[in-house]
Amino acid sequence: MTIPADLKYTKEHEWVRIDGDTATFGISDHAQEALGDIVFVELPEIGRTIDAGEAYAVVESVKAVSDVYAPVAGEVIEVNEALESEPEHVNTDPYGSGWIAKVNIGDGQVELLTDDEYTTFLEE
Repeated sequence: MTIPADLKYTKEHEWVRIDGDTATFGISDHAQEALGDIVFVELPEIGRTIDAGEAYAVVESVKAVSDVYAPVAGEVIEVNEALESEPEHVNTDPYGSGWIAKVNIGDGQVELLTDDEYTTFLEE
């Protein structure tokens, strides 16, 4: 899968799409592939304030249970409720219907990588 150029990435394999003061979070194609078939996603609570780098969700696969970390700080304003009944969206469309949460951006972010920087990071 191509790494979308309109997103930013973390070294923990999360992605963020920033649109004004809203950020949409998810895990990268690389992360979902490493995890294998996703069977459960624990979504954050709406209204929760999260810090950049803080675990805000949990993804459970047939192989492992993994925390998902926030690329930027903010308040959770929406979660992808479709993942409660169809967590496989994280596998089939990690950059689209597999998004996990949307936050109203606050202060602070972890080091974010461009698509080219993330591609280089994956190759190292």
